[in-house]
Amino acid sequence: MFPIIYSDEFLAHQTGDYHPERPARLTAIVETLKKVSWTNKLRWQLPTAIATRDPIPYIQNIHSPEYIARVRNIASNGGGSLDMDTPISPRSYEIALLAVSAWLDGVNTIIANDNPAFVLARPPGHHAEADRGMGFCLFSNAAIAAYYALEQPNIDRVAILDWDVHHGNGTEAIIEDNPNIAYCSLHQSPCYPGTGKASDRGKYSNVLNIPMLPGSTFEIYQIAFENFVFPFLRDFKPDLLIVSAGYDANHDDPLAEISLKPEDYGAFTDYILKITRRILFGLEGGYDLKSLSQSIAATIEKCL
Repeated sequence: MFPIIYSDEFLAHQTGDYHPERPARLTAIVETLKKVSWTNKLRWQLPTAIATRDPIPYIQNIHSPEYIARVRNIASNGGGSLDMDTPISPRSYEIALLAVSAWLDGVNTIIANDNPAFVLARPPGHHAEADRGMGFCLFSNAAIAAYYALEQPNIDRVAILDWDVHHGNGTEAIIEDNPNIAYCSLHQSPCYPGTGKASDRGKYSNVLNIPMLPGSTFEIYQIAFENFVFPFLRDFKPDLLIVSAGYDANHDDPLAEISLKPEDYGAFTDYILKITRRILFGLEGGYDLKSLSQSIAATIEKCL
């Protein structure tokens, strides 16, 4: 059974009727996964409630107390925003904590089963830096999960693959000085947030950025995977691999200009399954509901 960590509570992070990162993303994904022919192979599990597990200590490993307090205070005062792209509703702080808890559950599930799992949570996280959120992101879920994983027995090296169309500036900034975490990103360039140069390699050559030109197709991505992504991750020899699974590089996505198709993400998954089956997928971007849902289905089906 393939574990999916999800809760309807994640719909309570309200971003406004016209915001791309909206609750409908999750409802569309869930509806699709409940209709696929292999839906009986999925095991849906709720994240550990924040009343049971306090995720704050793990968030404090990454984010400054001042920033955490800022997010909490904006939410408790009725909502507001961190910037023009990153709204906070009255329950957003609480839901962001639950999202972190879900990613931590994902790590535990991977370690227990030695097989992949998917965290369907929001808000996303890869743009969130240590002392500020941006780009729809509040807390840096993937980085928090990576540091948490390193605290677990027999996990000495963690890799993060970010195939979201936007560079994960927050993730890279947080992990680049840690020799036990590797970060690899394929992202459109030029594009938001303007980071992710190929020359950025990290303090220990543990960062690999692969800027992709607008209009790039699967054939171009395939070359990048075979010549750069796969060797980089394979040679790092991770005990656990985290995928910042954004699906906004699809041709139909409104926020970028890459021309992938949903089935292409199944091919990417084939590549990384050759490295390890200890893979935690966690939702980042993807804003065309149909291609987003189909891409996640293509990802999961390869893991069954």
